[in-house]
Amino acid sequence: MLDSNISKPLVARSTPTIGKIPVSDIETEHVLAILKPIWKTKTETATRVRTRLEAVLSYAEAHNWRSGGNPARWRGHLSVILPSPQKLKELKHHSALSYGELPSFMSILSNTDGMGARALELTILTATRTKESLGARWEEFDLNNRVWTIPKERMKAGVEHRVPLSDQAMKVATKMADQKMSDYVFPNRASGKPMSNAGMSSVLKRLERTDITVHGFRSTFRDYVAEKTNTPGRTAEAALAHKLKDASEAAYQRGDLIEKREILMQTWANYCYQTTAKVIQMPTAKTIS
Repeated sequence: MLDSNISKPLVARSTPTIGKIPVSDIETEHVLAILKPIWKTKTETATRVRTRLEAVLSYAEAHNWRSGGNPARWRGHLSVILPSPQKLKELKHHSALSYGELPSFMSILSNTDGMGARALELTILTATRTKESLGARWEEFDLNNRVWTIPKERMKAGVEHRVPLSDQAMKVATKMADQKMSDYVFPNRASGKPMSNAGMSSVLKRLERTDITVHGFRSTFRDYVAEKTNTPGRTAEAALAHKLKDASEAAYQRGDLIEKREILMQTWANYCYQTTAKVIQMPTAKTIS
């Protein structure tokens, strides 16, 4: 904001940090004093604030109200002082539970009531994305053959994805089927439409685990598979519905490896619930090839 009533315009008059400082005197330390308190916790807001500060200061410099460079400039200036917003976004988005903590977490989750808890439980067991689980419709489930087929229209990669259901995943799906109230597996009780993203996130808040995210459980799954099994990478990537990065390999890999993934997902489910009384014994990880 520029004050036309004084000889030197001011920046952000309503902002306590620099509200009374002449625009010519704004330095990097002032910009950082504004940005640092919110840079990691409210990254998107902080990024917008920085952009606006840069624009105002550039305007001031163009009108010869200040000189010496723009202290709010990102490239080559603040970029070497503050962590990249994109990296912070990725870190926050994928905050994941370590697989070592997973069995105890699943024990608590399985004893937590509510549709959100069941949605989270199935999401973890199937290593699916949040939207894939929340948008799940009963017509996609073949409980007799223990397969959940997610249509390509709902998949990030635009390719149909078959998910083999482990014994534990079947238990969750069957429980939801017994109390079916909508075409959706996890509906909003009031509207009958899919549960919102907050449905599963609120479960994490109830369990006082705001340090992790729902999406992060896909990373937990991938870390477990990589570090505790001998599962080939392409089988693990197929379980996550990831496209193969190698174009030539992708051209020849037409199948979805579902038989191998049946073993993998049951092995994963057994690990998730290893603290329970009954653990289904499956072939060792070495048999998944």
